[in-house]
Amino acid sequence: MRRNVIETVLGGVVLAVAAVFLAFAYKSADLRKVQGYDVTANFNSITGLQSGADVRISGVKVGTVTGLTLDPTSYQAVVHLSVDNSVKLPKDTAAVIASESLLGGKFLSLEPGGDPDMIKPNGKIEFTQSTPGLEQLLGQVIFSLQSMSKSGDQANGQSSGGQQGQAPGQTPAQPPKL
Repeated sequence: MRRNVIETVLGGVVLAVAAVFLAFAYKSADLRKVQGYDVTANFNSITGLQSGADVRISGVKVGTVTGLTLDPTSYQAVVHLSVDNSVKLPKDTAAVIASESLLGGKFLSLEPGGDPDMIKPNGKIEFTQSTPGLEQLLGQVIFSLQSMSKSGDQANGQSSGGQQGQAPGQTPAQPPKL
């Protein structure tokens, strides 16, 4: 009988600690929906961007990605976002998909322009830029390194046809015949 009471009390303590942990995680994750106006932006690629991702200006969260769809006519990805009512976006605002870190998640970074006219609710951000994926970046680095290696070889005369110390097209000196 005494063992059942101890197990019951211990189970209650574990549940209380779990509830406190979940409440802290919910509050620190800031999962509440931003109350604001809806805007869309079309991208060629949204690889890694997910619904619920942050929308930021200068690193400050000003909204949330609320949905991702495909435009059936242009085959572009349409990102639906909700922007805080206190933030007014100029019509020439640019939207860029950015990474938290090398392996981190993606978020939508907004770069406001200087247009005096503002994007209206249910409006569209016209200027967008997708970020290249990790595979594309590695491919570009490898290509650049290969190009640098080839140009370095040509500068050293290694691929110009002559031996080291000779001008191209010059025949090597023949050793004397005995």
